[in-house]
Amino acid sequence: MKLTTYNLNGIRARLPRFLEWLERERPDIVCLQELKCATELLPTADVEALGYQGVWHGQKGFNGVAILARGEQPQLRREGLPGDPDDTHSRYIEAEVAGLIVASIYLPNGNPVGTEKFDYKIRWMERLREHSDTLLREERPVVLAGDWNVVPEDRDVFSIGATAHDAVTQPATRDQWRRLANGGWTDALRAFHPEDPKLYTFWDYTAGCWQRDLGFRLDHLLCSPEAADRLRGAGVDRWARGEEKASDHAPTWIELA
Repeated sequence: MKLTTYNLNGIRARLPRFLEWLERERPDIVCLQELKCATELLPTADVEALGYQGVWHGQKGFNGVAILARGEQPQLRREGLPGDPDDTHSRYIEAEVAGLIVASIYLPNGNPVGTEKFDYKIRWMERLREHSDTLLREERPVVLAGDWNVVPEDRDVFSIGATAHDAVTQPATRDQWRRLANGGWTDALRAFHPEDPKLYTFWDYTAGCWQRDLGFRLDHLLCSPEAADRLRGAGVDRWARGEEKASDHAPTWIELA
């Protein structure tokens, strides 16, 4: 079973590339982020034509997450994180599919540091950590997949000096990541590529970052112990980032027995 997370950076703008990738790779489960589209305007028919069904949590112009499954309808468990009823951002969706509990996550970017946007990021991560603990207590295979907007270690970015003031590398951001991950989750991509110095999943559109391989590792799949026992592989579909009018993220995946 192949499970992939993919930040599309606008599903309607990237639809031809997304459908090409979906038809070529044929993952069993897909977690999408940054749809940037209201739910009623999502191109669900195009996705269904390729044999996928999904649960969608759209938002006009911003955010937006979804979980798709090939040949199976995911069963929605929740939209949005608990802990803040006033948070209307479409950043979290959770479903059960093929015996797994799967979450698609679009964590706040948090820039610029020192503003309410960064405070919101940290509060959101605290809520995610609390909910992740609840999921672990179910003692079931769970995968938390998405664009976390976190660079866990210095080696996960092309230059820690150049990104020292970015919200994704801040000590407070990394502290929240470590507290969550160390609570019992396996960072699947790093587990299979422990020594890779350029394990990137995102390349900015500016300054020739893709052509120069100046990347970030922002997209992560965390597995509960029950899911980690089934891990058989993990990787990045870098080829998709090199396509014309591609997203600035590459699909990132795991294989489960």
